Amino acid sequence: MSKNLNDSVAVLTGVGPKKVAALNKLGINSIEDLLTAFPFRYDDFATRKLSEISDQEKVALKGTVATEPVLSRFGRQKNRLNFRFLIDHDVIMVSFFNQSYLQSKIELGKNLIVYGKWNHKRQSLAGIKILSQEANTELGGVYRSSKDLKQSQVKKIVEVAYNEYADVIVDVVPQSIMTKYRLLPRKEVIREIHFPTNQKAAKLARRSGTFEEFFLFQARLQYIKENQSINQGKKIEYDLKKVKNFIAQLPFELTTAQKKVVNEICHDLHSKNHMNRLLQGDVGSGKTIVAAIIMYAAVTAGVQAAMMVPTEILAQQHAKKLSELFEPFGVNVALLTSSTVSKVARRRELLRNLNNGVVNIVIGTHALIQPDIVFQNLGLVVTDEQHRFGVGQRQILREKGSTSDVLMMTATPIPRTLALTTYGEMDVSTINELPKGRKAIRTQWLKDNQMMSAFEFIERELRNHAQVYIVSPLIEESEVMDLKNAEEIYKKTSDYFDSRYHVGLLHGRMNSNEKENIMLDFKEHAIDILVSTTVIEVGVDVPNATIMLILDADRFGLAQLHQLRGRVGRGDKQSYCLLVASPKNEYGIARMQVMINTNDGFEIAQKDLELRGQGDILGNKQSGIPDFKLGDPIADLRILQIAKEEAHQVVSAEDFKQKKENEELMKYLNQTLLENSFD
Repeated sequence: MSKNLNDSVAVLTGVGPKKVAALNKLGINSIEDLLTAFPFRYDDFATRKLSEISDQEKVALKGTVATEPVLSRFGRQKNRLNFRFLIDHDVIMVSFFNQSYLQSKIELGKNLIVYGKWNHKRQSLAGIKILSQEANTELGGVYRSSKDLKQSQVKKIVEVAYNEYADVIVDVVPQSIMTKYRLLPRKEVIREIHFPTNQKAAKLARRSGTFEEFFLFQARLQYIKENQSINQGKKIEYDLKKVKNFIAQLPFELTTAQKKVVNEICHDLHSKNHMNRLLQGDVGSGKTIVAAIIMYAAVTAGVQAAMMVPTEILAQQHAKKLSELFEPFGVNVALLTSSTVSKVARRRELLRNLNNGVVNIVIGTHALIQPDIVFQNLGLVVTDEQHRFGVGQRQILREKGSTSDVLMMTATPIPRTLALTTYGEMDVSTINELPKGRKAIRTQWLKDNQMMSAFEFIERELRNHAQVYIVSPLIEESEVMDLKNAEEIYKKTSDYFDSRYHVGLLHGRMNSNEKENIMLDFKEHAIDILVSTTVIEVGVDVPNATIMLILDADRFGLAQLHQLRGRVGRGDKQSYCLLVASPKNEYGIARMQVMINTNDGFEIAQKDLELRGQGDILGNKQSGIPDFKLGDPIADLRILQIAKEEAHQVVSAEDFKQKKENEELMKYLNQTLLENSFD
């Protein structure tokens, strides 16, 4: 029977049922799994001189056994093996703990290489292992292991697998690309990562393996995207003249970035392929007007558009603005939320108007996906703050139109690293500039003991009819984290400003109606200062609010701080963000520095990723970031970008399937499509 990398590890020589079960627990089932279960780090076994090493450094030392080994037993099943070791003209003490079986290998006058941790003060080595004199490698791989399977056993099984299957390891990356980037053959990559001959060889192998990993991931996304999009959409024949006229009637000129993304999205509408595009733009960058233009384009083609937003108050805000904007153009905009359709007669009329096409555009919350909501001809679905909706909710709305194009919008900037991985199967449009005339928010970092200065500054602004947000992380005392709670801050703020200004309180334990009433009062300036938890992170647009004061700012993530800061600066007045924090470590200080140094959400998102790591920034599995075995999307960003470009060019080429050098890649991609196994 021919060998295949998909064979079970059970076929390997010397691997019985117990070892198979232990490997399976580590997620290793096939030979491919085993060969790509790479070491997560290396021990450096190159021998060094005592004068070259630092305290507590792990090191390999070569010398001669100068005394007979002495075995001391103490405690329960504990022992220590000591001997003196002559290295050049220096004598050091070597101790092995709980490795009494090594005593037979330690003979007076024998030359040894001992690997261990150096203690400079005591001039001693805490031994870890005795290395073979014949060892032909400077590096020793350290593998994931378990109580059922030791390090040495994993390494031995990998060695057996490589020896038995090396001949069936083939190159999947096309030869022309391997030549272009001087990549090692896959067989050599696997050998040198597991059993490196030296540092240089290991580094080159990892570089080649990282490129292959990124290339195959991007090729999978591109291949799946092409297979899913072909002829699944519907060409939306919009009226270009009307769309241009609509844009010309706007009370402001679009930014260069807005014009660019409008063109990208309109190109998708005009294509017969299904649109699946993400529109990302910083807070206040003008995504809503882009969505308005695209929805109007859809209406001129005779199809309906729907926009789903996460909160009722946001839906009301969008519906009001868009109704005013579209009124001169005869576009009928409806609002659909749980409140607006609470009356039976009103609901019945709205459903009838959606069904018969009287309503051109509907703005709503998750109420849009209720079973009895039926459209006459839904052609475009827009979701705002798309991360707030589950995949299932977005899918239900999309399926209310048989071939609806989908535009997802987010004001949470996605760093390049994540855009290339998490959203690799989508087209991404980016608005990376703010509207002309928008003043940059001035951000200042204050220490906890400067709160009175902050209040004094706020009072000066209030005299000029400004409004203020004060954000506190918690609403009740916590014994674990010394955070000021919203109710306490509300009381302190009310006491300070007395009856001069009206202070409101908003927190997560209020029901939706209470929250919306408070926000409407704030929007209508019935409230001057709103003390709130982060429920206002994504909320209504209050142009008159010019100060955002964030307490315990070092407790927030950078992306969240940026979102909160974006609640001000919505009008033409100068706005300010005051961060009150006394971070206890360099990490906290670095985050505050990032906030005061830049207003660019994309730069902040990238810094957040670098400081916190991709798992922390997006949560565990929901992030959708693939679990690369070699590549690090942050550290290896340049390789990731190149791999994406090359994969796109290869897979989208008209002669992709005909080229002989793509044969193995085609097999891999077809298997992937069959399994639909990508995250």
